[in-house]
Amino acid sequence: QVQLVESGGGLVQPGGSLRLSCAASGSIFSMNVMGWYRQAPGRQRNVVATITSGGRITYADSVKGRFTISRDNAKNTVYLQMNSLKPSDTAVYYCVLRDRTDYWGQGTQVTVSS
Repeated sequence: QVQLVESGGGLVQPGGSLRLSCAASGSIFSMNVMGWYRQAPGRQRNVVATITSGGRITYADSVKGRFTISRDNAKNTVYLQMNSLKPSDTAVYYCVLRDRTDYWGQGTQVTVSS
């Protein structure tokens, strides 16, 4: 059983920054992908950024240049540094770990508002 625990969401003003963290525990293959998705009210869940255990990174076009994903393989933890936040970034952010299957975190709310 794999568990993901997220932290770091909250309320921030436009232009501000937040850092999300997600720690995975349990039976995890060393070769995996970790990442972040987000879901706004009434919208589908979309990928934000992913990073493989080898360090290959992908970003959604909407966050390129503003968000940075990183991971600590020794701690099975993935981070998302979010800068220059916009109201359109408001969503519930979900952590995912993908090895034999997809494991999801419980989600953390990010609200960007003045």
